[in-house]
Amino acid sequence: MRDIVDDLLRVWHSGRTGGLATLVRTQGSTPMPIGAAMVVDAEGRAFGSISASCAEAAAYEAARESARTGHRGLHRFGPGSGIEAGMDCPGSLDVFTEPFSRRHFPEFPDVAADIAAQRQATVFTVVWHSNPDVIGQHLVTDRRHATELVSLPDSDVFVSSFVRPPRLILFGANAFTAALATQGKLLGYRVTVCDARPTFASSEAYPGCEVIVDWPHRYLNTLAAAGEIDSSTAIVVLSHDAKFEIPLLTIALRLPEVGFLAALGSHTAHDRRLEALRAGGFTDQTLSRLHSPAGLDIGARTPAETAIAIAAEMLAVRNSGTAESLSTHSGEIPLRPTLVR
Repeated sequence: MRDIVDDLLRVWHSGRTGGLATLVRTQGSTPMPIGAAMVVDAEGRAFGSISASCAEAAAYEAARESARTGHRGLHRFGPGSGIEAGMDCPGSLDVFTEPFSRRHFPEFPDVAADIAAQRQATVFTVVWHSNPDVIGQHLVTDRRHATELVSLPDSDVFVSSFVRPPRLILFGANAFTAALATQGKLLGYRVTVCDARPTFASSEAYPGCEVIVDWPHRYLNTLAAAGEIDSSTAIVVLSHDAKFEIPLLTIALRLPEVGFLAALGSHTAHDRRLEALRAGGFTDQTLSRLHSPAGLDIGARTPAETAIAIAAEMLAVRNSGTAESLSTHSGEIPLRPTLVR
């Protein structure tokens, strides 16, 4: 739902009723994770996706029907459901559709505000109940939960949890940083850019990012002391300057939890970097945590291409992917969807 919050707000503020379809359960191989959502406004325009192709048209019609009739209910699309035509994935999808408007979800602007402010928000929706009048009721809390379908004795409740996005910290302000910041935001990261030079580290140069003017190693020390670094944090060093990166990497390599640690540079710069770090007492086992030179080999030349190479490696590490070409796989493409948050 996070990616269609603005569209949902537009429908909510219009005063008219739209239809909301949410993917609440999957079986087998499906292209989208649970929590994926599509809203159909009063004009019949669709925003978002619950499947990226599989049964999309059927889900669209079910959402329009909910908007028109006020019906709330679960729909199963896939093998054995009778709605198989046009589906190009072998799995099945359980989709909950409901009318969406000010009257049906009066608390939604508060949820949207929490998501925009990167505060924890969780929405509980009754998607099945022995009493039909209870279906579609929402409860909003600020407590953290997993995004999942919970089955109770007399009801099914879908829990949609919007946790604070993972953090991507970029050290060094330059063209490569700007390109990687854009990629990070597209991937849902909270992006921070840190550089000791105020001339280069400006908010105008990195829209939508937190920009910090400080020595990189000092700023990372501050974050670590505050408990702001965890296993979801990605750190990429793009400074190309040993006086910045060696003190910074010395601290980063000593942190117990970093999801991804990388440094940009040529193989010559990489060799000098490792030599300096080994002189500082780091073993080859510890240095193996550092992805250097950063990025997958895709023949990148420009900052934009390099950003894609680094982002691809970052995702491969985060999702335990092989980074191999999908064309080398036989049979079904191995999908590893994560929860939509």
